[in-house]
Amino acid sequence: MATARRLVATKRPARHRAARASVLDPRSPAPLALSDGKGETGDRLGVRKTYKLFIGGEFPRTESGRAYLVHDASGELLANACRGTRKDIRDAVRAARKIQPEWAGKTAYNRSQILYRIAEMMEGRRDQFVAEVRSAEGVGLQRGRRLVDAAIDRWVWYAGWADKFPQLLGNVNPVAGNYFNFSIPEPTGVVGIIAAEDSSLLALVSRLAPVIVSGNAVVVLASESRPLPAITLSEVIATSDVPGGVVNVITGLRRELVPHLAAHMDVNALDGFGLSPAEVPPVE
Repeated sequence: MATARRLVATKRPARHRAARASVLDPRSPAPLALSDGKGETGDRLGVRKTYKLFIGGEFPRTESGRAYLVHDASGELLANACRGTRKDIRDAVRAARKIQPEWAGKTAYNRSQILYRIAEMMEGRRDQFVAEVRSAEGVGLQRGRRLVDAAIDRWVWYAGWADKFPQLLGNVNPVAGNYFNFSIPEPTGVVGIIAAEDSSLLALVSRLAPVIVSGNAVVVLASESRPLPAITLSEVIATSDVPGGVVNVITGLRRELVPHLAAHMDVNALDGFGLSPAEVPPVE
């Protein structure tokens, strides 16, 4: 007698597989990385800025490869700045001399537009300038804002003078004859500016703006102890339609740079407003 076999289907235990997340599934946003590494995550280090020279519209390192430490008003280390040399000054003067005729040949209206553009770009980076001025000069928030606002407004003020100073300084001279005689102001050429040591931004703008609005090219020796606002200003100038070489900024030790700038044969004028009384006799 045949017996029927009963087949019983047995269910195998299911294997647990890890669920795969789909790229279409909504995800909660990850926390942003902090730039200073001091927050809750501390997942990255801050990017330290490298402050370079500004020569001919570019940002080269000094040919010597040297640098010096820059501290804030409380003595905390802020950055390393290039320690410029005599060759850097020669390169800056050469760049300024090359571009000066082209800059002087621009119309007053064009120069006015360019200076106003500098004010616009500074306004966009106002918070950065305020932070750097406060660190450099040790002033409060309100004082720092007033200094930066005054520097921006000064660019606007001198931009308005671009087509007016020739009328103010020029003249029609009386002559005994059937011809005309005019006195017309002309650019000086290449001007060296020694920035004030105590005022990192406002004093520099106050000396720089009237020089370039009148068609001159400039080589600036930035403040030795407070050079960072000057370099940040050069970054603004580099993106404000100012032809490369009209403004050149050199950082470094004043005792090494001032004599070379003052003695350079291709510098037509020197603004020594930032010189200390002890530095004046050697320059003279």
